[in-house]
Amino acid sequence: MIAIIGHIDVDPGVRDELVASTADLQRATERDEPGCAAYTICADPANPGRIRITELWESAEALDAHFEHPNFRATGAALRGVTRVGGSVSKYRIDATDDVRGPDGTVTSAFLSASAD
Repeated sequence: MIAIIGHIDVDPGVRDELVASTADLQRATERDEPGCAAYTICADPANPGRIRITELWESAEALDAHFEHPNFRATGAALRGVTRVGGSVSKYRIDATDDVRGPDGTVTSAFLSASAD
């Protein structure tokens, strides 16, 4: 899996409207693009000018297809429609997944299940 995690900083006065303008594209990306497990662009509640970006893709092929999809181009155009004052977006390869809580219900950073191997 591949995660895309980042942020875009914009004028706080345009942030919420900008995020709302991408809602249909977010839904369409999750619904219409194979391999998209999550696609969220949202307002950061702790920073009035920050937009958070979180994506989860099942494979590099799915992410490459997204980069060529009209949803990606339209979302990018919307996000570039305002002046950015900062930001950073990175991709991460995920080699294991597991529940945050262990079998006894205690939170742990350890990967305990067979799927984490």
